[in-house]
Amino acid sequence: MSERDFVTALSRGLAVIRAFNRNRPEMTLTEVAARTSLSPATARRSLYTLQQLGYISSHGRRFMLRSKVLDLGSAFWSSMKIEEVAQAHLREVVDAVGDSCSLAVLEGKDVLYLGHAASRRTVRMPAGIGARFPAYATSIGRAMLAYLDPGMLERYLDTVEMKALTDRTVTDATRLKQILAEVRKNGYACTQDELDYGLSSVAVPVMIGERAVAAINTSSNSARMTKDELAKARVGILQRTALAIAQALEQSPALLHSLNSNQTEPYLSPPPPPRLTEGRAAR
Repeated sequence: MSERDFVTALSRGLAVIRAFNRNRPEMTLTEVAARTSLSPATARRSLYTLQQLGYISSHGRRFMLRSKVLDLGSAFWSSMKIEEVAQAHLREVVDAVGDSCSLAVLEGKDVLYLGHAASRRTVRMPAGIGARFPAYATSIGRAMLAYLDPGMLERYLDTVEMKALTDRTVTDATRLKQILAEVRKNGYACTQDELDYGLSSVAVPVMIGERAVAAINTSSNSARMTKDELAKARVGILQRTALAIAQALEQSPALLHSLNSNQTEPYLSPPPPPRLTEGRAAR
């Protein structure tokens, strides 16, 4: 396909949907336009179309997503049979260690959680399906970043904005690169109080050949278990589970192809869509 096949209107509609999040559950037309870098006229047409399709509703001058948006994510979940591939394995980890276990993939510069088995213990950082966190600050993110092609890793390190989420978050690219080299050598990643205070986590990659197509992790309260204690106690079971998930993935070619596509160069730093003027867009 070429740039001529790019549907700008569809891109704009998806950008409007993605503009809403936990911190912006409602927005005015002006706010939507500002968040998406669209003109007010284009943002208005996108909002109107999405409203007519049932994905967005309004209250006064403010717009918000409707639950129908979940159809978009559930289509991926159901068509790729993630629950059949991973959920039982994640639950086995929870039964063995007593803490939650999650499956995630790289999505841009974040990790996106596709599977989660909860424990009865209270975990402060929500990591349910669909949750996103910056990859650099998480064990599950580092377990995948460590296996990126060297050129892609350099591109990630050159473009990611590493903010301090706590006073222990690693924000230096050189130091992170050293950590990732250790992760690749050891086969697992662990963090403590970097994403949030009181959170220790250990993760291992789900490998298909030389690629980490996903990763799984388990977390605990850092006052109860340090990251080193967590790694010593749980790396073995995580690695066995990751192998079982990898074997299940090989029996689910559609999901495997989807996860493998995350490892392409445009995935980490996608080129901007062609920008059209209002005049061209109207024709």
